[in-house]
Amino acid sequence: MKSINKTTSHLPSRLRRAGGRLLLLFVGALALQSCYDIEDEYTYGRGLYTIDWSAAADSATNSLVSRFWHQQRHYFVYTNEDFENPADPGYWPQAHGMDVVIDAYLRTGDKKYSDMFAQWYEGIKAVNFSNRNVNYRNDYYDDSEWIALTMLRLYGVTGEEQYLSTAKDLWEWIKTGWTDLGGGGIGWERTTYMALKNSCANGPAALLAARLYDITKNQDDLDWALRIYEWMKATVYNPATGAIYDGYNAATEELNSVTLSYNQGTFLATAHELYKITGEQAYLNDARKTANFAITNNVMIDTGNNVLRDEGSGDGGLFKGIFMRYFVQLILEPDLDPVYAKKFETFLTNNADVLWRKGVNKNDILFGTNWATQTVGTTQLTSHTSGCMLMEAKAYYERMKK
Repeated sequence: MKSINKTTSHLPSRLRRAGGRLLLLFVGALALQSCYDIEDEYTYGRGLYTIDWSAAADSATNSLVSRFWHQQRHYFVYTNEDFENPADPGYWPQAHGMDVVIDAYLRTGDKKYSDMFAQWYEGIKAVNFSNRNVNYRNDYYDDSEWIALTMLRLYGVTGEEQYLSTAKDLWEWIKTGWTDLGGGGIGWERTTYMALKNSCANGPAALLAARLYDITKNQDDLDWALRIYEWMKATVYNPATGAIYDGYNAATEELNSVTLSYNQGTFLATAHELYKITGEQAYLNDARKTANFAITNNVMIDTGNNVLRDEGSGDGGLFKGIFMRYFVQLILEPDLDPVYAKKFETFLTNNADVLWRKGVNKNDILFGTNWATQTVGTTQLTSHTSGCMLMEAKAYYERMKK
C-alpha cells in the first residue's frame, strides 16, 4: 500500500487512506435500458421482484472497467474521476480489481475481460512504489500477497507460466517476512514494522501457501501454510468466538483486538483450503466458527440492515468484498453443516439484496462504503471494487448451486 499513508496511529488496523440505472421490468410495461446495456436486471414474478444476479454482476463489473480502468496506463485509478492526472491508486487494490475482472471472465467467457489480463500484468509495475518498474515485490508483505494470489488465479485461468512464476517469486519474498519475534508470524513491512505481526500479513500468506501447494504439491508450501495458520490460531484467534483479531505487536506484546471483515475472510479461506487438502474436520470447524462470528457479532454488522458494517473509506472500503469472496466458497462446501449453509446463504443474499436495492445510485452504478446507502458522484476504487465483488460472488453462488 502507499507509503505516504503509513502512520504510527493504530498501525495494525491498516485503515490508512481514507449502479448504472436499475432496470425495472413490469409485465407488459416498456423495457428500459441503462447506460451499461443492462437488460432484465429485475424480473417480475409471483407478485415480487426478483433480481437477475448475473445481469447485476454484468452492470457492476462493467462500471468498474468503464469508470476505473485506465485504458492507456492499464491499471485501475483511485477514484472514478481520476483519469486526467491519476493519483497513486495503491498497489493492493489492483489485485482485487483484477479479481473482479477474472470473475466476470469466468462467468461470461467474454474476451473483453481476458484482453485485460496481460495489460494489467505490465501496467501494475508502474503502481508499485517499492522497486518501481523492476518487479512485483513490495516492502509491505500483505501487498505482495494479494498480488500473488491474483497471479495464481490468472495462471489458473490462462495456464500461462509467467503468472505462476511471478507468484512463486513473490512467495519467496514473502517468506523472508517471517521472524521468531513474537513466536513467529510474518511482519507487516520489511524496513520498519517487522514487529507488527498483523493478520492482514499472515492470513493471505497462509492462503497463498496452501493454494501454491494445490498447484505444485510441494510439501514445503503446505508446511508453511500450516505454520502460519497455527501461529494465527495461537496468537490472534479467539477460540471461544472464532474472531480473528487485527494483529499482535511483538515489540510491546500487545494484541490489537479490533475485528475487521477481511481478516475473518482470509482466515476462514485458509481453514477451508486446509480442510480440502487434509480432510481434517477441525479446519472446517474453524472456518465455520469464524464465518459465524463475522455475520452475527454486533461489532461486525450493521444490525439495522443485517449486512456487514461500514468499515470506512480508503483501504477499509475494500474489506467487506474480500470477506464475501471467501465466504461464498465456504457456503458452497458440500460438507458444511446444512443448518450453517442455509444461515450463511441467507446472509449472503441479504447483503447482495440490500446493496443492489438500497445501496446503488439509480442513475450511475457507484458503490460506497455503506452497502445500505447510495453514493453519488465520486467513489473510491476500494469501496467500488468491494461492491462489485459482492455482486460477482452472488452471481457465482446462483450459478454453482444449480
